[in-house]
Amino acid sequence: MLNNAIALLNAWFPPTEVHAHCDGPCGVYDPSAARITAEAVLSMTKKIVALEEPSDAAGKVAYANTLSRYIAIKEEQAQKTKDDLLILWTDYFKPVHLEAYPDLHDTFWKAAKLCSACKVEVSQQHAEELMAAVEKIHGIFWATKGRQVAWFTAS
Repeated sequence: MLNNAIALLNAWFPPTEVHAHCDGPCGVYDPSAARITAEAVLSMTKKIVALEEPSDAAGKVAYANTLSRYIAIKEEQAQKTKDDLLILWTDYFKPVHLEAYPDLHDTFWKAAKLCSACKVEVSQQHAEELMAAVEKIHGIFWATKGRQVAWFTAS
């Protein structure tokens, strides 16, 4: 009965088709979210590398708990970095930007691959390479807006 009523309402008041050229209003894009999450990936990677496994039973339990938390955070933040970069790549950058930055696609592709590598392994080198890639994208993004923005590195 409810389905019939909804069908009748749709027939009387058909929905209006709408179109948009992007996921959100222009001007909402910013690479800072990717920078923050990439910093978290690097931070968690450093913490994992520095973590020492104790020999006592209680210490081993605490170690396993801490290690699993660091890994979960690292993987989650790597995925968030990838998501933020893919939104910038596919929604913000246009053909005019590719003319000015011919290596743009390669830069984003490599950054996305680094996000995946940081999820599946513990490599400080790859985490640092991800930060460098995000820094490059950050610079390109703000240059397309005609602004220079200072880059802050993770400590």
